[in-house]
Amino acid sequence: MSGLDRLDILFVAWAFFFQGVLVVHFAVRKRFFEPYTARFGWIVYALSIPAIAISVVLLLGGKTWSFWLGGFLFLAYAAYGYWVDYVKGIPWRKPLRPSIAFPYVLLYLATVMFYWWPLGLLSRPLWVAFAVLFVVGTILNITSH
Repeated sequence: MSGLDRLDILFVAWAFFFQGVLVVHFAVRKRFFEPYTARFGWIVYALSIPAIAISVVLLLGGKTWSFWLGGFLFLAYAAYGYWVDYVKGIPWRKPLRPSIAFPYVLLYLATVMFYWWPLGLLSRPLWVAFAVLFVVGTILNITSH
């Protein structure tokens, strides 16, 4: 990671932390879906708080929009997910409710993509490593429902 400034390193560390949390979350959820999700799933949404703080630091630090947009997207995804899952308690996964699933999945994928794609601007190996984690997380996510 030579040649990266402090803000680049902050972005990289957060992006990998975020994706690592998702992999662990989906792996645990796969085995204990209902009790785990009801009790601990909100923690993933709560990570949007440090994500938005990091995005503000990146924005104020002069980084281009591709580096700070992920945190704002994460906040939108987390607010929507928390509202649907915890405030309203809408069972939208089984049976699938497209009117809820479409914006949920769109916001989720947009969030992940804006942590993944900017890595390619910094380092091809980092981009590839994140891609591997994304594939693992996606497989675990899909098979955990």
